[in-house]
Amino acid sequence: MKIGLETESFHLQFITGRMDIFGFIRKTAELGLDGVMINIVPWPGLPGIGTLESFEPEYLDKVKKEIQKYGFFAEIDTNGTDPKYLTEVIEAAHRIGADVIRTYTCMGEYDPDRLRRAPEDIKQIVPLLKKYRIKLAVENHEEELTDEVIQIIKEVNSPWVGAHCDFGNAMMAWEDPVEAVRKLAPYAFTTHFKDHIIVHDGEDYRVCGVPAGTGNIDLEECFKILIENSMLTRINVEMCFPYAIHFKREPGTGGVFAVGEGAFKVGQPPYDLNVIKPLDYYYPPAELLEQMIEDQEKGAEQSVRYALALRDKYCRKIKNRERFFRE
Repeated sequence: MKIGLETESFHLQFITGRMDIFGFIRKTAELGLDGVMINIVPWPGLPGIGTLESFEPEYLDKVKKEIQKYGFFAEIDTNGTDPKYLTEVIEAAHRIGADVIRTYTCMGEYDPDRLRRAPEDIKQIVPLLKKYRIKLAVENHEEELTDEVIQIIKEVNSPWVGAHCDFGNAMMAWEDPVEAVRKLAPYAFTTHFKDHIIVHDGEDYRVCGVPAGTGNIDLEECFKILIENSMLTRINVEMCFPYAIHFKREPGTGGVFAVGEGAFKVGQPPYDLNVIKPLDYYYPPAELLEQMIEDQEKGAEQSVRYALALRDKYCRKIKNRERFFRE
């Protein structure tokens, strides 16, 4: 099992210009990982295409060269199902050697119309996926239930279209994360390995990202499910801290009706509510920026260690078996 890193794990360094994609690739190598997942969802008010500067061929060739320098796999994170846009993304992915593209259907809020349109949109780009041998993975982002994602996959009915299994996003739709992973495992092409807690900010409950192993999600059980019930050969760490978001669906939509137990146990916010509210974590004020950049980097390193430890624990037998047959 290879372990990769998603650029979102260092989003504060990206949006402040302290890190670019080349620095991120080098950082991933320093952490002893095997690949990169490159997010190209644009940040409001910032130049570039997310963590990439452009889709210009010369620039993408440089990105590919840096990826190949470390022998990394590469994947792309984007959103939406517009066929014209996804065609551009597929061409860019091919240019840098990425063989999996993540997308999702709803764009910030639950949108049944987008869910209904998604299968027909995706069918239009299947021939290009097939041409370049690139897989499209539909994510249970924050608005979509796992059953809704699986329905899209079944309607498209192509070996080039499967699921992106996010360990934590199901919570925003009131769905137990372990059960969500269990459902998506047979369809999974790629992942986001992350951890969450529930916090109260004085107004309402929020789902809050934390470093892996410090939250409420049973990450070990999720990891085991994917080892035993999927064809995955990669797991990508996406450390979403500091980050918090409101629930996107009504209580009970995904089978969980209230906070308080299991993954939905309520904890203390990572930062004093009198200083910063959880919904402001993603774009913190200037006076907190240095601290939160440092906290994010430490959190990413903690998450990587946790993922690598699970790989060592549950994939050792496979590695030993491979060694046996080689000998």
